[in-house]
Amino acid sequence: MSLLIRGGTVLTAEHQHRADVLCADGKIIAIGERLDAPVGTEIVEAGEAYVIPGGIDPHTHMELPFMGTTASDDFYTGTAAGLAGGTTMIIDFAIPGPNDSPLEIFKTSRRWAEKSCSDYGFHVAITSWSARVAEEMGILAREHGVNSFKHFMAYKGAIMADDHVLLNSFARALELGAIPTVHAENGEAVYHLQRALLAQGITGPEGHPLSRPPAVEGEAAERAIAIANVLGVPVYIVHVSTAEATNAIARARAAGQRVYGEVLAQHLVVDESVYQNPDWDFAAAHVMSPPFRPKHHQKALWAGLASGQLQTTATDHCCFRAAQKAAGRENFTAIPNGTGGIEDRMSVLWHHGVGSGRITPQEFVRITSTNTAQIFNIYPRKGAVAVGADADLVVWDPKARRVISARTQHQQVDVNMYEGMEVTGLARHTIAAGKLVYSEGDLRAERGAGRYIERPCYTPVLRAQEIRNRLAAPQAVLREPAVAVTP
Repeated sequence: MSLLIRGGTVLTAEHQHRADVLCADGKIIAIGERLDAPVGTEIVEAGEAYVIPGGIDPHTHMELPFMGTTASDDFYTGTAAGLAGGTTMIIDFAIPGPNDSPLEIFKTSRRWAEKSCSDYGFHVAITSWSARVAEEMGILAREHGVNSFKHFMAYKGAIMADDHVLLNSFARALELGAIPTVHAENGEAVYHLQRALLAQGITGPEGHPLSRPPAVEGEAAERAIAIANVLGVPVYIVHVSTAEATNAIARARAAGQRVYGEVLAQHLVVDESVYQNPDWDFAAAHVMSPPFRPKHHQKALWAGLASGQLQTTATDHCCFRAAQKAAGRENFTAIPNGTGGIEDRMSVLWHHGVGSGRITPQEFVRITSTNTAQIFNIYPRKGAVAVGADADLVVWDPKARRVISARTQHQQVDVNMYEGMEVTGLARHTIAAGKLVYSEGDLRAERGAGRYIERPCYTPVLRAQEIRNRLAAPQAVLREPAVAVTP
């Protein structure tokens, strides 16, 4: 069946112009003025709204088993909420324990995701190092379209990757043409501070940000960037929340290093004062890692997005209900880490970004869709309004308003980080794979309609022997310019 979006303004990362968009068989087949529609074509009237590429959220955790419980949004409910907000693809995570097979955990995650109603991909976490892990990274890259591998520098005693793991995994990623991604927090420092705070009798949610100060993130980001520079591999830093990490990325990029930074919409508008709320449930609902920061860090994050030093926006969508958060009522380190946001990311970014003049409409498209598609090598299939691209599109109304509330959200959680916030700019219609899946408040998500999207690796630029030679002569490495894959 075909679908015609009629009368809107096509808005991409490069330009905007008035045009109709005709879709058939899940693809965009024509763009132009006053297009003729075949008999039986579904018509979506865009009017004065924009037609933009569907949002891509590069950082979600649907039905994640974590800290003794499981995230409350599964791959169906979470992706359905995303469609209501204009997000038509997610990149989730397959996270093995240190003794698990990355390949088998990836296959398990694929089975969970079969219920997804939007397209999806996976980053695979590397939490230990062995010959088996190296081999399975190759299988994942060559046979399963995985081109990114995640490294948690936090969560000591669980999934934390130390420098030994980082060096070997980064080097293997370079061989494969894959991109290492990093959760940058010094896990040893966090563990030390947690113990010290508990010893002082600080057990409530206010202890969470105290145990993860900005310097903990800044140090880890610097270290990950330095390791990537030694090897000549690109690196992607997830959920950047501090001026320290933002500045580290900017310095590396200015020196010619291929470093990417991701920002969560939550960190742009919510600050650390939430942890001082006397309502324990309210404060605990905001426990996520990295935590919310003092307001001055928000200025640095917005500046990073506006200048292009930070490239993507995400949500780290990982919902836990109040009853689940209550597991840490006597010990803040046991509060499950995670918040929601997939449904509201794009509206929050439009309102506080475009609406305030911090970013342009074209930059909005870049940071919500196009840059992610380009970095993770699915452009122009995704992130574009172009003939031949997937028909993942949003009719975006820049003037429409709504008040965000847990009472009206589709996310399966009992709180909302933006409760009571009035935003201007929202998805009027969402089209996924050429089908109208959300229209004027009517969510038509179809369980299992989402497809797994393979993300091919880039051409490797260094082979194993060259990497070993570089590691054997570190002083020579430091004198050489970094060699990087160029997405």
